[in-house]
Amino acid sequence: MDFEQAATFQPTPIVDPFGRSISYLRVSVTDRCDFRCVYCMSENMTFLPKADLLTLEELDRLCSAFVARGVRKLRLTGGEPLVRRGIMTLVRSLSRHLATGALEELTLTTNASQLARYAAELAGCGVKRVNVSLDTLDADKFRAITRWGELAKVLAGIDAAQAAGLAVKINAVALKGVNEDELADLVAWSHGRGMDLTIIEVMPLGEIGENRLDQYLPLSMVRARLAERFTLDDIDYRTGGPARYVRVAETGRRLGFITPMTHNFCESCNRVRLTCTGTLYMCLGQEDAADLRGPLRASEGNDLLHAAIDEAIARKPKGHDFIIDRRHRRPALARHMSVTGG
Repeated sequence: MDFEQAATFQPTPIVDPFGRSISYLRVSVTDRCDFRCVYCMSENMTFLPKADLLTLEELDRLCSAFVARGVRKLRLTGGEPLVRRGIMTLVRSLSRHLATGALEELTLTTNASQLARYAAELAGCGVKRVNVSLDTLDADKFRAITRWGELAKVLAGIDAAQAAGLAVKINAVALKGVNEDELADLVAWSHGRGMDLTIIEVMPLGEIGENRLDQYLPLSMVRARLAERFTLDDIDYRTGGPARYVRVAETGRRLGFITPMTHNFCESCNRVRLTCTGTLYMCLGQEDAADLRGPLRASEGNDLLHAAIDEAIARKPKGHDFIIDRRHRRPALARHMSVTGG
């Protein structure tokens, strides 16, 4: 696009070529993390130079441009969002859209390692709930999965979040031969603490020094095993994300399944993903992306930015192409999950 030729723009709701309104923006505020989870990163990651990252002010401006176009839910992700220096400055600034009613929800996905420090302040900014990534309650296994993580710090973070009045949902990745035998216990534990749980299939993103054929566990199998212990009733419940939910009769709480491999969730996709460098991914499972940093920095106004957003959304695909390449034993996409922001 020729930035100089962009016309004066009046913000209108964003609708993709398939008639899906884009109302959900996930923003990776950093590619850095204090864990090295085996399904997400290699142990020796090379992170982006700090100079390549958008400033917090630029992230605020980009997010606000999307809010002006009808985005109603904003989720901050990483890497680990709470390791970004000054992150609460951004959260406090974005919370103004909650106060005006332009934004329905501001939330984040975290590994909870820093949550004890920030939970009360997040609640004070209008954050109502957080998602916590937690795959096991076994401290040794947790260390093996995260390579660097300490389970006690994560549990303390969850305690602090609940004490601050935040609703917590647990996200667990199903890993064959690692945590598959304790997923039922994870359901009982999370539900017993008043937290919903979502179980996620391994996604083929990035070289991680592990073989995803060894990690991959279809959730159809997981659900069948859970049904041996619990009564699972399908319910029509959506949070704006890709999970399909059941109600566990024995606990009365919800259990979600995210199945990018065995059953994609593309038909109702209402979301796009923005990286910490200003790259917009219209689909988690496609390489096509748009640069928003250029138009953002090319002018103090947002006309160029809105034109670039429109051009990008016009290329949003109908669905993703996730597949685990069994022949070459490689990921479907080269980029790591921490780059795109989940």
